[in-house]
Amino acid sequence: MSEAQDEELRALQAALAAEHAAVYGYGVVGGRVGEKRRTEARTAYDAHRARRDTLVRAVKDAGGSPVAAAAGYALPFPVPDAAAAVRLAAELENRVAGVYADLVRATDGERRRSAAGAMREAAVRSVRWSGESVAFPGLAERGGTASGDPAPTP
Repeated sequence: MSEAQDEELRALQAALAAEHAAVYGYGVVGGRVGEKRRTEARTAYDAHRARRDTLVRAVKDAGGSPVAAAAGYALPFPVPDAAAAVRLAAELENRVAGVYADLVRATDGERRRSAAGAMREAAVRSVRWSGESVAFPGLAERGGTASGDPAPTP
């Protein structure tokens, strides 16, 4: 496997791991978010499940063994109520966008277009949840890391 193929596989695995974490996180969001936003949470949950399933196939196609979901994930903060659930949803989307930014950088062609679409979708969902946007979706969280490594996912 070439260095570029290895980098692409690592980025695919990271995106898959982020999607596993997002699916878990939206389980928490759905249980705490108010009735008004429950449909929005369900739609995001379904979107992350679909992306996760697509990434499983992509990792296999790239010659890898898909990373498995963890039994549970540490949340970045306590989620006792609907307001915290909304903040968690925005955080999940920011983190997913960052991982897709890495996948965009590591790929080309159709896979890059798909990763860019996933990054855009996560950024839009983040704005919907938080009411705030950033100039470069997926890159904001990298500003605080010296190594440029992606922020850990919940």
